[in-house]
Amino acid sequence: MTTDPRPTTRGDRRFAALPCRPGKVVAVHLSYASRAAERGRTPAHPSYFLKPSSSLAASGDTVERPDGTELLGFEGEIALVIGKRAHRVALDEAWSHVGWVTAADDLGVYDLRAADRGSNVRSKGRDGFTPVGPALVDARTVDPGALRVRTWLNGDLVQDDTSAGMIFPLARIVADLAQHLTLEVGDVVLTGTPAGASVAVPGDVVEVEVDAPGAPGAPTTGRLTTRVVAGPGDFDPRLGSVPAVDDTQRTEAWGSRARAGLPEDTGTGRIPDALRAKLGAAPVAALSQQLRRRGLNNVTVDGVRAMHPDLKLVGTARTLRFVPLREDLFARHGGGYNAQKQAFDRVGDGEVVVIEARGETGSGTLGDVLALRAHARGAAGVVTDGGVRDHAAVAAVGLPVFSAGAHPAVLGRRHVPWDVDVAVSCGGATVLPGDVVVGDADGVVVVPRDIVEDVVDDALAQEAEDAWIAARVAEGAALDGLFPMGADWRARYDRDTADGSDR
Repeated sequence: MTTDPRPTTRGDRRFAALPCRPGKVVAVHLSYASRAAERGRTPAHPSYFLKPSSSLAASGDTVERPDGTELLGFEGEIALVIGKRAHRVALDEAWSHVGWVTAADDLGVYDLRAADRGSNVRSKGRDGFTPVGPALVDARTVDPGALRVRTWLNGDLVQDDTSAGMIFPLARIVADLAQHLTLEVGDVVLTGTPAGASVAVPGDVVEVEVDAPGAPGAPTTGRLTTRVVAGPGDFDPRLGSVPAVDDTQRTEAWGSRARAGLPEDTGTGRIPDALRAKLGAAPVAALSQQLRRRGLNNVTVDGVRAMHPDLKLVGTARTLRFVPLREDLFARHGGGYNAQKQAFDRVGDGEVVVIEARGETGSGTLGDVLALRAHARGAAGVVTDGGVRDHAAVAAVGLPVFSAGAHPAVLGRRHVPWDVDVAVSCGGATVLPGDVVVGDADGVVVVPRDIVEDVVDDALAQEAEDAWIAARVAEGAALDGLFPMGADWRARYDRDTADGSDR
């Protein structure tokens, strides 16, 4: 393998493990099946972000968790160091352009992710946030599909996986990058982290090792060691984004709600099959009538129409709230893994995404990608009192969707995605997470979970009675005394239904 003729910067220990200061550090967002399982989403293609070379650090260095932040995440990774210039290289040639393999820790402050929209400039670009080393392994001596990466936190093994568990093989990552940009000698590619990445606090020690246990001599990078210390914050809100965390960021940083000390997210609860069958048979009009008899008059979602009038919607509510557009708020909450994406990633089997859009129809509140995600998650449907983008494509997904109509504009024209799993107002109806949502060609009704059994049973009984009345009307009976039934007709109905007849 060739090396870059540029100076090796021996006087700067940040680059001590590398042949030279890299021109760029490229990192993969998500690449291991085990990590994808933790996150609940599997990408179809690799995606990337850049880290500055000033973020590099050597084994034994300290890293600062800024004052005012909570979530310094560590991610043990296999790092590739380019040994031969790569531009538009074939997949079967890509590995030959890798000179060395080493260990890396892709550190990041989750408190600063919100404004980065996936670029990770603030959250992962700080000084010392990319330790690499301590030694290089010659890429020619190892099988790229048989590398192992392990991470220890304070001596406890927390990550242990191999490159065989990657969604995107190492050579594919190199070839994909090389079709978009030139990889130069010394460039570093961080190839993603497996399950087990978590949070470190001041005083913790993180160690990462990459080795090839099946190769001759079992080559290893040795352990890359980083100690976390407290550092200054001094974030000036007049200049830009400042740290902020929520339970979603805590879950992503720690790797699970349990590790973050949060209660388990069990969803809103799937409706039992027998009850679902009853709700499927009960028309929305009948349910609405029974709710009105119980004094609940504001339980219909007004102003929405079914995209597929022939499809019945039955499920429990998973809620998403939009607030009116305010540009400064959209800059902080509109990009990245925002509340809208969280809602569609979280919706579970038999749940309905109910969106509060304030009846604002001047932009879409979902499009085809989100509809596909809901369908893949087993969602029962979507209800929004706003618009739908990509209307034909959403319809083609085949998911029951109720909306205020089609609109071509993107979300940010009218809305800021704000919160999930909270009480929302959709089409004038208050909807709580876990409420039962039923929709048909007549519209959508919201049924409180604690009374749904009684409501649907009474609705089905009323439907049977109405069907009997309709049959009598079809035979020529007058409405007076029949609809609603007086004593004589009621007695006849009781006799007929008691013996199973319909006359």
